[in-house]
Amino acid sequence: MSAMEMPKPQAEHGFLERMVGTWEVTSTSMDNAETWTEVCRSLNGIWFVAEGNGEMPGGGGPATTMLTLGYDPAKGKYVGSWLGTMMTYLWVYEGELSADGNTLSLYTTGPDFAEEGKMGDYREQITFTDIDHRTFTSSARQPDGSWKQFMQADYARKR
Repeated sequence: MSAMEMPKPQAEHGFLERMVGTWEVTSTSMDNAETWTEVCRSLNGIWFVAEGNGEMPGGGGPATTMLTLGYDPAKGKYVGSWLGTMMTYLWVYEGELSADGNTLSLYTTGPDFAEEGKMGDYREQITFTDIDHRTFTSSARQPDGSWKQFMQADYARKR
């Protein structure tokens, strides 16, 4: 039996490589008096892990988030997950990059924030406006199939 061949980064991993670094995060859905920090690192150019740390709004205390992203050549899709200490649900993503190469759209299903016990469809988008600035937006699918944005976080590279 031959040893498993280590995967090599694909062209698609280039978008994820842009996320590596330390970022200052402000959000329209959080109290901007408390700035979050996110540190994103690369695992051999194949997987990217971003850990966010900050204070929850309204005195909710410290929180940590973890975003994992990669590209699965067999699926032809970006894949990943998100978890946060403020909830027990593990969000699982699958998505694609825009034609201009600046927006990664990730699709997931999770708890409906409006209706307890119900699940909803969501789209997260990571958009680079330049090498040192990006946004993360969350939208919920509406009954008519459209997407309604409910959160935006702005990222500025610290290093």
